[in-house]
Amino acid sequence: MKKKLFVLSGSSGVGKGTVINGFLKRNPNYSLSISCTTRDKRPGEQDGVNYFYLTRDEFEKSIKNGEFLEWAEFAQNLYGTKRAFVDKCLNNGKDLILEIETVGALKVKEQMPEAVLIFIAPPSLEELEHRLRNRHTEDEATIQKRLSAVREEIERAKKYDYTIVNDEVDSAILKLEEIIKKEAANV
Repeated sequence: MKKKLFVLSGSSGVGKGTVINGFLKRNPNYSLSISCTTRDKRPGEQDGVNYFYLTRDEFEKSIKNGEFLEWAEFAQNLYGTKRAFVDKCLNNGKDLILEIETVGALKVKEQMPEAVLIFIAPPSLEELEHRLRNRHTEDEATIQKRLSAVREEIERAKKYDYTIVNDEVDSAILKLEEIIKKEAANV
């Protein structure tokens, strides 16, 4: 029986990775989709586990052949999700979670209207700014750029099926679990 694709997005600093990892620990029967990238492998990363690592030529050929549900370029590297990988997982009885940005998520929804889009939102822009500043990983210009992008992401998220406010991690994990279990039952 074909399963469902759940697409999760959220702004930088919102804690989406923490929420997704918390969900996956509690629900090991769900899988996180593996994206393709042209960026170099980092120490400890494995092909087919962290990403599918492609050359730029291989990636561009896949774009021309229409193999991606979505793709984008960030920092001179290409990232994308191959439809064949997603279909194979879903057809093999695996509910799949895809963590991508909002533009890509809306592209996925165009090609797979049955996909469930879930946006992880900050409690407020002020709280998100506080979280970004407390990470001490970015300069002021980067923080301002991220906050500007958040406003655009929140606007795009109005087209999502669900929004979860991550004001408290355990609560957000439980909300995600409720949504996914409800939607998975409606195959």
